[in-house]
Amino acid sequence: MPRIRRIKLLPIPLTYLYISPFPSSIHKQNLQAISACLISKMSTFVLKVFVLVCVFHLSLASRRLNELVKDQTQLLHYHNGPLLSGKISINLIWYGHFNPSQKAIVSDFITSLSPSPVHSTQPSVASWWKTTEKYYHLSKNKKTSRPLSVSLGKQILDENYSLGKSLTSKQLLLLASKGDRRNAINVVLTSDDVAVEGFCMSRCGTHGSSSMGRVKGRNSKFAYVWVGNSEAQCPGQCAWPFHQPIYGPQGPPLIAPNDDVGVDGMVINLASLLAGTVTNPFGNGFFQGPAEAPLEAASACPGVYGKGAYPGYAGNLLVDSSTGASYNAYGANGRKYLLPALYDPFTSSCSTLV
Repeated sequence: MPRIRRIKLLPIPLTYLYISPFPSSIHKQNLQAISACLISKMSTFVLKVFVLVCVFHLSLASRRLNELVKDQTQLLHYHNGPLLSGKISINLIWYGHFNPSQKAIVSDFITSLSPSPVHSTQPSVASWWKTTEKYYHLSKNKKTSRPLSVSLGKQILDENYSLGKSLTSKQLLLLASKGDRRNAINVVLTSDDVAVEGFCMSRCGTHGSSSMGRVKGRNSKFAYVWVGNSEAQCPGQCAWPFHQPIYGPQGPPLIAPNDDVGVDGMVINLASLLAGTVTNPFGNGFFQGPAEAPLEAASACPGVYGKGAYPGYAGNLLVDSSTGASYNAYGANGRKYLLPALYDPFTSSCSTLV
């Protein structure tokens, strides 16, 4: 059976475990309590939406992440497995209807992950992504000695809903398998009219791995990601802070930087899942807690986008003077994005761009 890592990237402020409000964290015993809340009976990595209840009751929102542990090894342990390394193509598999503007928002984000003199305005998407490099310095696995370089790969369109408009986890894997699997991350993106198993109830996206057979005499795996467009189904769960949350503090939503609540929300979740994919691709990389429901590079910093974040408040962000949109990173082709904080293993804290 393929291993599927389900990570709930819900943008509900401060009360759930992904985009939650406690900007920086907790006591060790509380982390264990959170981990217990996250354990799933299924062999999947799930960051449940309803974890927000557990987090709220543990009064974690007011505590700082650096209080959780004294050093990074206590928060995100390295489990001696390989990290993705070398040249990796990120292939996009579009399932359902996406207009050209929506596709450009996502593809420009992927392009922005790589440093370029053409789009060097700071703070940048590339500088955000650079935090993941620190995990490679801490890895002792020889297989991850090569530096990671990601680039936009192929884009596959399935506009005719070949598997219908209600997908299971197994069907997501079938779609992910359509892309080149060697030296790649295959990203399945489902449109706002597609229902997916667990979507809006227990997850906003997933990342996982599956076998791709023998390569050079060895059994090999490929990594994949799925993210859904929540705008028509559950923006209060999966597109915060661009929509009011269904639970927790009800502050006014932020204006999306690309004027698309659903796709800007997808970018947040995709960014988080990609960070988790490269640093914990096969379930034995960097994570904290049970392997079935781990805290990873981004999910360790729920609800934090800028300095000063607290429950219901994403943090101090940049604001576009003409549109009023909030963002914290510049990207390719004049794009602006809002990206989640990443856990910095060198400083044992959540790292934000602004």
